[in-house]
Amino acid sequence: MTDRSKEDKQKIHWKDWLGEGHFGKRLAVAIFFFLALAAFLHFREVKMDVLEIGTVAERYIIAQVDFEFPDEEATLIIKQQSVRDVGPIYRINPKQLHQIRFDFENYLLTRQEWRQRLSQTTFDELYRGADLLEEALMQGHFTDSRTLQKMHDFDIPTKNYYIFSPVNIQEPTVLPKVFWKIIRDQVFVKGNFDAETTNFILESFEKQSWTLQQDSTAERSLRQVVQEKVPTQYTQVSAGEHIIDPGEKVTGRQLSMLQSMKEAIAKERNLLAIRTIVGSLLLSFLFTSLSILYFRINHPKILNSLQKMTLLVTIVFLTLLFSKFAEYLLVNKATYLIDIFRYPIIVPFASILIFVLVGGEVALFGSAFLSIVIGVSLAIDHDRFMIINLIASWVTIFFARNMHKRKEVFSVLAKVWLLCVPVVIAFNLAQNVFISSHLFEDLASSLIFVTVIAVLVIGLLPLLESMFHVMTDMTLMEYMDPNNELLRRLSVETPGTYQHCLVVGNLSETAARAIDANGLFCRVATLYHDIGKLFNPHYFTENQLGGFNIHQLLTPLESTQVIIAHVPEGEALAKKHHLPQSFIDIIKEHHGTTLVYYFYHKQLEQMGGDETKVDEKLFRYPGPKPHSKESAIIMLADTVEAASRSLDEITEEALTQMVDKLVKEKADDGQLDECQLTFEELGVVKKTLVKTLAITGHLRVKYPEKKKKTDG
Repeated sequence: MTDRSKEDKQKIHWKDWLGEGHFGKRLAVAIFFFLALAAFLHFREVKMDVLEIGTVAERYIIAQVDFEFPDEEATLIIKQQSVRDVGPIYRINPKQLHQIRFDFENYLLTRQEWRQRLSQTTFDELYRGADLLEEALMQGHFTDSRTLQKMHDFDIPTKNYYIFSPVNIQEPTVLPKVFWKIIRDQVFVKGNFDAETTNFILESFEKQSWTLQQDSTAERSLRQVVQEKVPTQYTQVSAGEHIIDPGEKVTGRQLSMLQSMKEAIAKERNLLAIRTIVGSLLLSFLFTSLSILYFRINHPKILNSLQKMTLLVTIVFLTLLFSKFAEYLLVNKATYLIDIFRYPIIVPFASILIFVLVGGEVALFGSAFLSIVIGVSLAIDHDRFMIINLIASWVTIFFARNMHKRKEVFSVLAKVWLLCVPVVIAFNLAQNVFISSHLFEDLASSLIFVTVIAVLVIGLLPLLESMFHVMTDMTLMEYMDPNNELLRRLSVETPGTYQHCLVVGNLSETAARAIDANGLFCRVATLYHDIGKLFNPHYFTENQLGGFNIHQLLTPLESTQVIIAHVPEGEALAKKHHLPQSFIDIIKEHHGTTLVYYFYHKQLEQMGGDETKVDEKLFRYPGPKPHSKESAIIMLADTVEAASRSLDEITEEALTQMVDKLVKEKADDGQLDECQLTFEELGVVKKTLVKTLAITGHLRVKYPEKKKKTDG
């Protein structure tokens, strides 16, 4: 990113901001930032002391508000009481029942008296009735009236349960008549048996003395169902009541009280209350206004750029999401970790992204802004969070200055963690503790956060660069790789052009750094600015090794068209190879709308000097003119480098005259009208170009003792 010129530093009024393009979209971005920040400040977690069962409480805890909590101990007592009334459950001995059924069938088969009594009843009818009766008796259970009432109270089905308790389970007993009456109704009446058949079958079974046995499985099942039906018991706690004493071992009941108190506090905040909402909106408005004021005074160009505004808001929004997600996990999903992750390092995530994508000054402000906003919002130790995150983020910015490769993100953040170690130790010493489990937990947890940040930054940087068309130093360094297909082709197919690009890159980088423009961008973009010459390399002087000049076969206009074509052809080739838009802009702008004077002059000579017969527009590059400092510097460096090759001797005086003349021609031709260079900066650029040409050109100075010019 380039620093601002003196004009940029002048005060920008609100009407200037309103007058820029995309105002509606920029206003929408600002409103989104305001609302997102308000939501972040509004929806906050409630932090409570994180304790575990069996651990010793370090301090006295009382109820902060009135609340009720699910009392497991009280619930357990009620459950135990609920099954006290459940008496024993009995059932008929299955073996005896099967034997009696067998005897009944045998009677039907061997004795014929029943046929005289039941003249209208068939054997099959009797057999069916016996089957149904046996099934009903097998399913029947006997218990006392209190147990049956308990089942009614808890809405437990009582079908096949009957009131009867044997005096002595060891002795056979006759079942009560009321039981057989119920069986008559359930089995025979519903089964449409006639009265004679019903009486005959029942008499055979009713007269028996039955052996009952206790059904332990049914008893356990009933007790379990009864206990499950008991609702959770809630105990009321009033504000000010004691919960835990220091030195007391924590119980599950106390943990339940703390969690319920946390929920009550959150509910008492009433996030939907008008006053709460207005408070969050006002706080967000304050933070948003201070941010806009900062950028209005120090970086007005960012306020006027939809792209940069959106990029900054995106980074801040992602950081807030990251912090909120971490808080949610620690406070709600893994509460046992919040006492371990006491000092989460989050802000360097934004610091390194803003530094790389926007600039160092903005990164410093963003780090302070986020440290304060997140510090006052998260359920953490606010003061220490702000201290360690401010230190970590500013150290990140310091080390990121020399970061040129993506893999260096890990080394930068590793250094950040190492410098955070003394901070963590200082926090522990402030608590009168040095070597403890907390110290190692703090160091490990901070390392985890730093590692997560490194992974996220590595993953997000290319995405943000692509979305917002930002060129970072890391990306630029990747485009300097000589194994890049276009650079390899340039060096092989157009060696003269490739050398020209290297020299122009050196000139433009030095000049750009002299005025605090982006020197690295100038150097790398210049490597690609003449890739259009790959289509017709022999038409350009630097690739002609001497002898025949192909332009002798062409008219001045044809030669001009071939020369000018390297710009649109370079643009097309750049798009084909997916070069960044900023590189494409340099390809289009590095000649601006300059006149190809040599061939224009030849055409004019052929027309007898009559300017009316020569269309000047046909001899000009298509443009556009340079729109940035870097683009203008590359244009000037490209021009003076080509012209310097025609000098007989490289002297400072000759170079100064040449550079002054060429720069004046460009300025008079209007080529520098749309770039952001000031007159002061233009003067610095000219001096730097002269100095650099003098240093690099001294190798071509004539030596007295030699008769011919040599290249060192």
